[in-house]
Amino acid sequence: MTTPPALLIAGHGTRDDAGAEAFRAFVRELGRRRPELPVAGGFIELSPPPLGEAVAELVERGVRRFAAVPLMLVSAGHAKGDIPAALAREKERHPGLSYTYGRPLGPHPGLLRVLERRLAEAVDPSWDPAEVTVLLVGRGSTDPDANAEVFKAARLLWEGRGYAGVETAFVSLAKPDVPGGLDRCARLGARRIVVLPYFLFTGILPDRVRTQTEEWAAAHPETEVRSADVIGPEPELLDLVLERYEEAVKGDLRMNCDSCVYRIALPGFEDKVGLPQQPHFHPDDDGHHHHGHGHTHSPSHAH
Repeated sequence: MTTPPALLIAGHGTRDDAGAEAFRAFVRELGRRRPELPVAGGFIELSPPPLGEAVAELVERGVRRFAAVPLMLVSAGHAKGDIPAALAREKERHPGLSYTYGRPLGPHPGLLRVLERRLAEAVDPSWDPAEVTVLLVGRGSTDPDANAEVFKAARLLWEGRGYAGVETAFVSLAKPDVPGGLDRCARLGARRIVVLPYFLFTGILPDRVRTQTEEWAAAHPETEVRSADVIGPEPELLDLVLERYEEAVKGDLRMNCDSCVYRIALPGFEDKVGLPQQPHFHPDDDGHHHHGHGHTHSPSHAH
């Protein structure tokens, strides 16, 4: 019987210890689910263990082949460039190692079910969904394609669920910001708003979303505002990661490149098309430091 490729989980990283531990606990749970499968996980930046350490751990366990799954909701600079660059570097460090690269999680129906649960937990059971406006808040990116994926998730969440509307905002790098998104909801006539963070685990940015929501709510007492929780290590998330693993192993990678800023000239971003890839190197590779976001990427990122 052929040994299946190992599973490598690639995370973004956070300065929040609880968020980093949530990732590590999630990786451990994946290993418990699939005991026959070597599983390891590491971060691109900010938190230990770094991705290179996770690869080294797999190699020490005798792994020669693995499938890497980015534990990210949207395909932005990290998923498109930094992780592929890091994996290419690890392949050079460990001769004979081979890997396939899976696609980000995206607005999968399983995750939409979790988001729906988070909304149900946040609202008063007596509320009519038709009177509730949802503000889905994403991380935010300088990549318009990544930001558009958050809008896609918002639309899919709205379809068929009976909410008054699902608006979109971002906590960094993109507009509208959280107060701007709440202002928009209010201008559209919303009297009951649920702010729903589009994040996998707790961390600095989800905490910021909640704080900004509370500040806006205090200044607008005429509007009832509730904060929902992050997605968290739900069974649907575990199932989805394993689904992405199986896709990568079988070579069934259906990443959407139709509006990728590195392939298509989008208005205002024409200079990004075809840029050579510059790996997002962290010279110490210790998982603790952040050396800036001077990323450029080429059309050769893995699809």
